[in-house]
Amino acid sequence: MSSVVHCSLLLPCTRVRRNDDEENYQCRDQKERKMKKLITIVLLFAGVQLSAQNWSAKMAETVMTIWKDSLQMQPGKPVKWTYDQGVILKGIEGLWLRTGDKKYFDYIQKSMDFFVEADGSIRTYKLSNYNIDNVLCGRNLLTLYNVLGKEKYYKAAATLRDQLRTHPRTKEGGFWHKQIYPWQMWLDGLYMGQPFYTEWAKQFHEDTAFNDIARQFILMERYSRDDKTGLLYHGYDESREQQWADKTTGRSPHVWGRAMGWYGMALADVLENFPEDHPKRDSIEQILTRFATAVTKYQDKKTGLWYDIVDLPNREKNYVEASASCMLVYALAKGVRLGVLPAKFLIVAQKGYDGIIANFIKTENGQVNLHGTVSVSGLGGKPYRDGSYDYYMSEKVIVNDPKGVGAFLLASNEIETVATQKSGKNKTITLDHYFNSETRKDITGTTVPFHYVWDEMDNNGFSLLGNIFKFNGAKINVLAEAPEYENLSGSSVYIIVDPDTEKESANPNYMQPEHVKTIYNWVKDGGTLVLMSNDSINAEFDHFNTLAEKFGLHFNKDSKNRVKDNNFEEGALTIPTNHPIFKTAKKVYIKELSTLQVNNPAKTVLAKDGDNIIAVAKVGKGTVFAVGDPWFYNEYLDGRKLPPEYENYKAATDLVQWLLNNGQK
Repeated sequence: MSSVVHCSLLLPCTRVRRNDDEENYQCRDQKERKMKKLITIVLLFAGVQLSAQNWSAKMAETVMTIWKDSLQMQPGKPVKWTYDQGVILKGIEGLWLRTGDKKYFDYIQKSMDFFVEADGSIRTYKLSNYNIDNVLCGRNLLTLYNVLGKEKYYKAAATLRDQLRTHPRTKEGGFWHKQIYPWQMWLDGLYMGQPFYTEWAKQFHEDTAFNDIARQFILMERYSRDDKTGLLYHGYDESREQQWADKTTGRSPHVWGRAMGWYGMALADVLENFPEDHPKRDSIEQILTRFATAVTKYQDKKTGLWYDIVDLPNREKNYVEASASCMLVYALAKGVRLGVLPAKFLIVAQKGYDGIIANFIKTENGQVNLHGTVSVSGLGGKPYRDGSYDYYMSEKVIVNDPKGVGAFLLASNEIETVATQKSGKNKTITLDHYFNSETRKDITGTTVPFHYVWDEMDNNGFSLLGNIFKFNGAKINVLAEAPEYENLSGSSVYIIVDPDTEKESANPNYMQPEHVKTIYNWVKDGGTLVLMSNDSINAEFDHFNTLAEKFGLHFNKDSKNRVKDNNFEEGALTIPTNHPIFKTAKKVYIKELSTLQVNNPAKTVLAKDGDNIIAVAKVGKGTVFAVGDPWFYNEYLDGRKLPPEYENYKAATDLVQWLLNNGQK
């Protein structure tokens, strides 16, 4: 691999005033600084190459081989509802979102259906145990409910939400780790409870819950953090009654690696769904930044990994540990992707991931295995775990522990997207909710947007398309107001899909001349516009075409590629070799679309049987992409309906990368 790095990437510039009227800039000749930055860039690109081997898919094959039906660690021992499974299934979910391969979704559903009964009850689960570990799998239940709409998954998830309503707490409001561990908060518990709590609050409109969620992190850091190292101790006992608790601080004696990992992953996952404008968000972001700074200092320079007891790397018997290293890589890489952490932490994460591959991943008998995970470490209980160094060193280190495997899947999902994230850096993708403003009532009775929206995971939603944009480094946004130059100015791509008819909206917002003028000028100045219509009975044409015609395009009031039942071949399109947009997809599916009339400056880029299917126009500095169907909604991306020969997910990825690389903004 060769690369050209411009001097401005490597050298800081110093302003030099030559006279009162002239300023000049010259680059300092600092060889040491130049060399350090050059090494950093080379390491980053080298790391991207190493991680491009798709270890996540290889590990997923192992998971679905050794745990075919549900998680079972010991033959003959009854399977229980367990957080271990939740970690694995979030990793599997990440693969499904990144590939649209139904086998991953099917595995999640099969695993959860092992426990969730038709009435929504959960086998082996007891709310009265008040074990916060048991809340984690609620995230998997929410995914299934959002995709399939089956009420049993909602009811099961609601049971876990009810546990949090009555879960015992410290005097300041922190969740106990378990009923059997009174007055104790453990770092582990933040991952077990708070990401689910956040997802629930966001989806079901519990806005006040975000104050409670932030409180958990603030309390945990306040009482567990060591001011000297910045690291957090495994547990905190408010009562100071436990043998392991310091009588002054209430802290446990040591900084356990996986506990740090749980806490870091919890921060990253919560921030993904925590409201941007919430007054407590900044507090959580600052905690993650302090956390990242601290763990970076304790990364092993030789291997890039972290030790089981993080701050005692030279102590006898201590060892680099797989699950902690995977979790910390995930937290740092995701923090950077979310824009919370600066890019320098991606170098740390990449070095850690390469160390994981070199030290813990082994291919044995044709199967990829993860070595080096400590099976369990806790505090108190029977027999009593005193939190001493000798205790931590006494726990077994095993192969393919589900917590480690799940964390490896999560870390791999993040690292394997690094190479594509540069395409969308600093770019915002705005989806129209003004011309398409359909609503419905959700299960709480609240009116919410639906039909081609980012947050919708069922067949009608654009959630998978939104995730592809995010995996490519872009931010997604919604515009529920009429377009104006000011509210479009920060967007690189503006997508308008299926404008409403009167049967879809009581008072549809039609495209007006002022909207056309605004959007045209925005495109001319460098914006990329995506127009996705529908067939003749499902979209508004007359007003929408006033915009399309400004760019040499006209959506016909017809319906082509009609498909009877599941005769998919009737909706097939073959992508020509060396297509300028669809570089990897060869065969796609699109049904019941409106064809296009194409005039200058627009040009047809995909046709079938003499009909124009897709066209592109260059206007000024900008670009317009047009197709007569919403096309890339979940039903035709998630792999659950289409046979595998139809590569719609690949085509959506191709389009996203073209949109991000083609525009000027």
